[in-house]
Amino acid sequence: MELAKPAKARGEHHAGDKRFASIERYSSVARTVEILSDAWGFLVLRECFFGVRRFEQFQSLLQVPRTTLVQRLTKLTELGILRKVPVGGRHEYRFTDKGRDLYPTMLALLAFGDKWLAAGESPPLQLIHRTCGSACSPRIACSHCNQDIEAKRVRYRDGPGAGSEVRAEARKRSRRASDPGVLERVRPCSVARTLQIIGDRWSFLVIREFFYGVRRFDEFQSRLGIATNILADRLQRLTEEGIATKRQYQERPARFEYVMTEMGLDLYGSMLVMMHWGDKWLSGGKPPLTLRHGNCDHDFHAKVVCDQCGEELDPRDTSYTLRYQLETAVPAAA
Repeated sequence: MELAKPAKARGEHHAGDKRFASIERYSSVARTVEILSDAWGFLVLRECFFGVRRFEQFQSLLQVPRTTLVQRLTKLTELGILRKVPVGGRHEYRFTDKGRDLYPTMLALLAFGDKWLAAGESPPLQLIHRTCGSACSPRIACSHCNQDIEAKRVRYRDGPGAGSEVRAEARKRSRRASDPGVLERVRPCSVARTLQIIGDRWSFLVIREFFYGVRRFDEFQSRLGIATNILADRLQRLTEEGIATKRQYQERPARFEYVMTEMGLDLYGSMLVMMHWGDKWLSGGKPPLTLRHGNCDHDFHAKVVCDQCGEELDPRDTSYTLRYQLETAVPAAA
């Protein structure tokens, strides 16, 4: 995939440029995934978006051990995502601006789950955009031209925060994503289903390398420093889930490569939305990458808009209807 000369002069690359990939590169997406991939932390954030505020509400709804809940609420408060507010002699946990700004990320993951992981059923939740009065679905768009974002139409170059780090401790982490029964505790959830695919570190890193043009087993292994059994497990899992397909490119000896499916490519928009949140809140004002949209030839970030009116979706301007019954009633706030 070749670029026009002006793009090369700016040091830009397409997603297929293998020279640009490295696990050690600073990554706003990886920083965001690390926060969302903790199952109990994710559940707390999810219920916050559904209006849960008090400790006893979280505990009653999620049936989470008290110590675990204290740890997650403390961690999310220390990260600046939640704040603890005294109300009527008790305390409530409310979103900070940083936490509320995770809303587009949740919507992007929800849109992917609704489209690809609903197993033929209606999505669990119907979003209503009060600004235009329509039932809608989230759409991921360019911040400059408002057109859809496709991986093949995006170039990138080093941003002011570009660099690398050695994360030997992260390489030891080989756990899979959390038990689906935990992530979908209480309510069916398209966001949770999407996190089942990208929510453990190795799966996310393999998917990221796909977008950098990596296709073959030995390339994944050399770039990620990953054990062969863990890599084989993640590639098999991504293939079974429909994110990638395995195809033979040589007969003698038989050799295979992995290529992203249409479903896999559709994860790109969600990852760019997570990247924008990480750039804004976790990069110290120095994003590792700068993106350029081929459709309009402008630098951009990914935003989430209403598919009916094209306006950016804000939690204060949206509501929803549920297509399911909660397994546990939420205690009413006093």
